[in-house]
Amino acid sequence: MDTLIEELKGKLISLLNLPDLTPETFDPDARLVGGELGIDSIDVLEMVVMVEKDYGVLINNQEVGQQVFASLRTLAVHIHEHHEHQEHRPAGKS
Repeated sequence: MDTLIEELKGKLISLLNLPDLTPETFDPDARLVGGELGIDSIDVLEMVVMVEKDYGVLINNQEVGQQVFASLRTLAVHIHEHHEHQEHRPAGKS
């Protein structure tokens, strides 16, 4: 799980263009949406697409999305639970 959290830190920093954040300073328990990071609804859509593309995990309703994107750790747990026993696919690969 720690490996997945570290992987997600790098992906989210890049995807969401968070230049003031580093993997070392990214608190996995900090609030993602509505927190200090300034993540908005467009950012959430980008994260949904990334999770589906990179991990094959669908987040297809708002209620689930609110729970999943509460923090980096909850996102990692959701991916882990729904992508268990599969290798991570490289970005852009089917």
